[in-house]
Amino acid sequence: MRLLLLLFTFFITATGIAQQGKWSAQLHREDGNNIAFTFDWKTEKGKPIWYIKNALENIRVDNIGVAEDSFIVQMPVFESQFRFTLKENTINGFWIKRGALKTTVLPFSATKNNNRFPSNGIAQTNISGRWTVQFEEKNSVELSVGEFIQKGNLLTGTFLTATGDYRFLEGIVTKDSLLLSCFDGGHAYFFKALVKNKTTITNGVFYSGASGKQAWTAIKDNNAKVPSESVAMFLKPGEESLDFSFKDLEGKQVAINSDRFKNKVVVVQLMGSWCPNCMDETAFLSDYYNKNKQRGVEIIALAYEYSTDWERSVKSLKKFQQRFNVRYPILNTEVTVTDSLRTQKTLPQVTEIKFFPSSIIIDKKGKVRKFDTGFNGPGTGSHYREYKKEFNAMIDTLLNEN
Repeated sequence: MRLLLLLFTFFITATGIAQQGKWSAQLHREDGNNIAFTFDWKTEKGKPIWYIKNALENIRVDNIGVAEDSFIVQMPVFESQFRFTLKENTINGFWIKRGALKTTVLPFSATKNNNRFPSNGIAQTNISGRWTVQFEEKNSVELSVGEFIQKGNLLTGTFLTATGDYRFLEGIVTKDSLLLSCFDGGHAYFFKALVKNKTTITNGVFYSGASGKQAWTAIKDNNAKVPSESVAMFLKPGEESLDFSFKDLEGKQVAINSDRFKNKVVVVQLMGSWCPNCMDETAFLSDYYNKNKQRGVEIIALAYEYSTDWERSVKSLKKFQQRFNVRYPILNTEVTVTDSLRTQKTLPQVTEIKFFPSSIIIDKKGKVRKFDTGFNGPGTGSHYREYKKEFNAMIDTLLNEN
């Protein structure tokens, strides 16, 4: 057994060292609109490590092993992994992601270079700035805001919606073509479009996962705003507080009305381990809690997972917990995110939970004071800074109340 372990360690270390460097990867969709991303393969303390890059984000992936002749790379948060073989400077295999109803399997390949997208020429237009964006969904239109930063051909940015943001997007403008993508283990996105001029983007198509596809267009608008009415949440008539009790990840029952939360300002986080925006919110809330809990602040996460299988849900939530050093309770509601009765079963005092993440802020008397249904993560730059400023101000105000 010890010999096998030594041989395994030698193989994975030697192979990892041989493959160190920058890689350009593709998730291959059946329609040929492949989702591109890049990663750095490094060796740290004798172990292979990946850093998946999306603009300013570098996702550290350290759970890399070998089974027979294949590498297995487990993503650090989501139920998501790569299985592949290595031949010289070429990777071929599959990306596998478990979902609520099915498992997505996409062919995956990578070559040793640092080009997310090949450039076909100098960008004809600089699209830096704020844009009103329309995503078309069958017979409806979803309004969004695009924010882009372009330096030469290089392009970064995101799309802000009423439900959150599309996180860190990276790509290029080459001649009159826009190409942007993101991969974080949960999101797998590719945006392309025609840059008609300084004020108009047309012929846009947004590809997500194995088969998602939406048309989109954009008009330059420095005053573009995200409509939020469609995701608003309220207390039902006659209600002023919440009443719930669920098990934490160790199986211990935790109730909002317990002594732990009395005379405290409490943030109730509605989340799921499958949700990339929840990942960003959890990183923020965990850091905030660890620095401010002594001031009389508590946070409780209510998790709505893909499955009612306790073991599967807890395994995913513990990865989340460990990744972001979460020291506040994460409660498994045992109600799935796809359950049409999820609100009635978990928080019957409020109107419909429409999107994740959302949060509910409760004052020291146990009364609901605010619903936050649109989280702007770090990929949104100044909007994230403004969100943190408003959050801090709200909590400070409630802490100062008698």
